[in-house]
Amino acid sequence: MQIAKLHALGNDFLVVEGSHQPDEAALPDLARRLCDRHTGAGADGLIIYTPTGGEGDLFRFRIFNADGSEAEISGNGLRCAAAYLFHKKIVPGKTVRFETVAGMRSCELIEQKNNQLEIRIELGQPKFSSKDIPFDDGQEHDYIIDYPLTINRKIYPITCVSVGNPHCAIFVERFFPARIEWHQVGQELEHHPFFPRRTNVEFIRVLNRQEIEVLFWERGVGETLSSGSGSCAAAVASILKGLTDRKVRVWTSMGSLTVEWEKDRVFQTGPAELVFEGTFFA
Repeated sequence: MQIAKLHALGNDFLVVEGSHQPDEAALPDLARRLCDRHTGAGADGLIIYTPTGGEGDLFRFRIFNADGSEAEISGNGLRCAAAYLFHKKIVPGKTVRFETVAGMRSCELIEQKNNQLEIRIELGQPKFSSKDIPFDDGQEHDYIIDYPLTINRKIYPITCVSVGNPHCAIFVERFFPARIEWHQVGQELEHHPFFPRRTNVEFIRVLNRQEIEVLFWERGVGETLSSGSGSCAAAVASILKGLTDRKVRVWTSMGSLTVEWEKDRVFQTGPAELVFEGTFFA
């Protein structure tokens, strides 16, 4: 099986073409084996792209987390998949569209320097209701802003957003002194019974009205060095709470990307880098 590895600010993915992949039931196990960092190629997730057989810039996009669960969408994953298609000249121009579980998403090539690409993607319209996230505490909510959620006898004010997948944001004045602390909170939130499809978690520190810093706990993965959809959700949550302007630079552990909330759609611009190509002996 031919694979390529790419990363977007340290959030790494294995990209494979989907026309000749195993049957549906075998895909979760394939993702677990490929993503294993000791016995596989190692990655946060597996991306499978498949030509639609129609227009040359349209592909189906599926993404599986390292634990084998399938996610609806991934911002960094979209950038990595687009970067691979642009780098290999599989698409003829500077735009590519993906059919995802969360809907159609478009990507635009901004700049390329060898194997390093800057890409702008559209992540659609953010949603806020408890039904859309989903979030289920037995009531219906139009918005979930600073909701008092109890974890291990401590109350955390959470703000929830969907950008095609569920996100739970916690705003902090300073980050946790020990990694194990926020890992524990992230894991508890991911699996909290109020999130029927689990959730991604962002810990956000607002620097000023144009910049935020974020730590990411990803559903089905754990800590990641960055997250595209998580960066969008963190920026949208910050804007929703009136803490930042509508264009936000999001600082991750390995650099920054830009999120813009324009009218009813969110856009993200950031890097993606091709690391290697090779053969996986499945």
